[in-house]
Formats: sequence, C-alpha cells, structure tokens
Amino acid sequence: MTPAPDHVVIDGTPAHGRYAGRIARIDWAPLRPRPGWLWRRLHHKRWHYVGLGNEAVFIGVAIVDVGWAASAFAYLFDRQTRTLRANWSQDGLPGLQASNGDAPLAGADAWFRGPGARLSLREAGGRLQLQVATRALRVDAELDLAAMAPPLLAVGPIAGGLAHATQKTSALPVRGRAEASGQRFALDGAWAAVDASSGLLARDTAWRWASAHGPEWGFNLQQGYFGEHENVLWLDGQPIELGAAHFGFDAGRPLEPWRVRTECGRLDLSFTPEGVRAADKNFGFAVSRYVQPVGTFAGTVRANAHAAPRNVKDLLGVTEDHRSLW
Repeated sequence: MTPAPDHVVIDGTPAHGRYAGRIARIDWAPLRPRPGWLWRRLHHKRWHYVGLGNEAVFIGVAIVDVGWAASAFAYLFDRQTRTLRANWSQDGLPGLQASNGDAPLAGADAWFRGPGARLSLREAGGRLQLQVATRALRVDAELDLAAMAPPLLAVGPIAGGLAHATQKTSALPVRGRAEASGQRFALDGAWAAVDASSGLLARDTAWRWASAHGPEWGFNLQQGYFGEHENVLWLDGQPIELGAAHFGFDAGRPLEPWRVRTECGRLDLSFTPEGVRAADKNFGFAVSRYVQPVGTFAGTVRANAHAAPRNVKDLLGVTEDHRSLW
C-alpha cells in the first residue's frame, strides 16, 4: 500500500485510494466546488469508535456527530458470563454536548457530555486516553500508539453523498480498568482498535462490518456504502489490501455463526458470537437499526493469493449489520 497523503483533498478533489500511515486531519473544507452550509450540516457525519477486549471482557465506545444531532454509546460485555453488564447510550446536540475533532489519532479530541455522562477520547504524549463515566459503566484506559502497525487511511466516493474517509488502526496495547455492575475488570493486556471516520454521506446509509485485532494479525472488512475501500488485513505488522467482502449470516438470528470472506481469497473466516448488542431507534425522520455481535473468528488468512494459508483461531472481535436514515 502506498503511503498516506498529507491531506484527504488535493487540488480541490478527494484523494481517493487506500493508503498506509497516519494523516493529521480529515478536513473537507478545501473541496471545490464546496457544498453549501445546509447540505454539509445534513450530510457531514463524523465518529470515533474504540473496541477493546481481552479474555474477560469486550468494551465498545463511540462518539458520533451526524451534523444535526449527536449520540454516544458505551457497553461492556462480560465474556465469562456472556452478558452485557453495561449497555448505555444517549443523544445530544453537536457542539454543545459533543464534538469530534478533525484529528483522527495524534491530536484526537472527541467528547460527549450529557446528564450523568462524561466520555472522552484524547491523545497526549503518543497515547490515547479513553475515559467513560456513566451510571452504568466507568472506563479509564490508555491506548499506546507508539508501536502500532501502520494504520489504514481509506478515501472514496459515496453514492448519494460526496466522499468519505476513515483512519483505522490494528491492535493497540491497552492499560487500564473498567467497572460495571459493581465488578472491576483489569484491562492490562487487552488490545484495542480505533475507527476515526468523517464523510459527506448519503441520507440512507447501510453496511455490514467485521473487525478483529491481536498482536499477530488483524483485519477490517466492510460491505455496503463504502464498497471495498476499507478492507484490509494486518499481517506481520503490515497492512495488506483485501478485495470485496461477503458476509454470510441469518439476519433474524445474529447469534448463529457468521462467515466472512473476501473475493481475493486472502481471508476466509467463521465467526462464533458469544453475545450481542443491538439498538433500534425510529424517530420518523431518522432511523438507526443495528446488531453488533461480539465473539471470535477462526479460519485462514494469506499474505497473497499464492502464499500458504495461516491459521487464525480465537481472534476476538465484532461483526455488525447496520442501517441508518440520517
């Protein structure tokens, strides 16, 4: 993969492509012609998502700005009891109660403040500080950016919108702790992945997604509004482009096994769910429906079509089936 450019817009045009490496900011202001203020307000969507876990727990945290509204969620899934010990979410007003800065990693500053809730993801000294303080869940964790594999930067066109960009990491070492339902969980030894995304998207947006990361390998797959732009495998510390992804699952029974594979033949995995977080919001003018099972992947990955397969087993991660009318 080629090195990441300095900007997502070059000479007024989106720098479409898949790249390896960090970008300082995801800034659409240099687009020419630049969409009008109202269109940008309705179509500009930004979020920071962190998924982290170890043998005991999986934690998912997101701060989302959809232009005319904001939201956040945080959950803790207990892998030993296979229960959601915490499942919190809240809506708010962008700028007043939530913000997602343009910096995806270095300089990241995302936060949400609502009744009884304080969430933030901020970078300082090469580390991302993740803090969650709600009635249901408390998290105080540090994600180390120093030794991470080159992250993915993907930039691509959007049907019904304009363009989208995402910066995604593979496994980041974690230190910290969490508390839910009166029980404390040590997060030292956990691995985390960050998804920092910003796009001028269509009002009706749907996707299927899979993400799992560990010290040996990790991957990110998406089927839907962004095509194959963000499909990548990290192997031996290097990101490798993957082809179009296919998801085999029963939408009515998301706790049944899934199969995820790519047309290039470099990834073929089964996914065994341990539990699921789901949400179904319908405000009439806006809809968000999704399921996000937590579980483990097993199967094979390859560095290229002719390389010997490498066996994957018990790789912790998530899948997702999501549709938003926003």
